[in-house]
Order: sequence, then structure tokens, then C-alpha cells
Amino acid sequence: MSVARNFEVSSTSNVSFEDAINKGIQGVSDDINNIKGAWIKEQKVEINGGKISAYNVMMIVTAIAGDVGKTG
Repeated sequence: MSVARNFEVSSTSNVSFEDAINKGIQGVSDDINNIKGAWIKEQKVEINGGKISAYNVMMIVTAIAGDVGKTG
């Protein structure tokens, strides 16, 4: 039986939603081992002067609980 833990992660990019997702995954993977997937819960943009200035994502990242903390 596997036990998973979920972590809510917020990330922002000036480039794209994909870049915001990648930055969020990279950021959480610095602290959490054995990440297995992510669910994009919310996407929004910030607009300044009629143009998109930032891409924001809120995601749920799932890791297997037995390997959650980094060791070393």
C-alpha cells in the first residue's frame, strides 16, 4: 500500500503558464523527494497596460509519504 502526501504550491512566471509550473515543481523538489505528480488547481494572469505581465498557477504536488523528507 502506498501513502501519498499533497503539498499546495503557488508559482509565478513572466513568460508562460508552463514556465510557472516548471518553476513550482523545481522549487518544491529542492525540499521534497519522490514527487509523483501534480494537479493544476488554478491558473490566472496579471494584466498591466492591456498586456499579460505575469502567469500565476496554484497546484497540488503529490509525493510518496515514505520518502517525503530529504536525507543527507
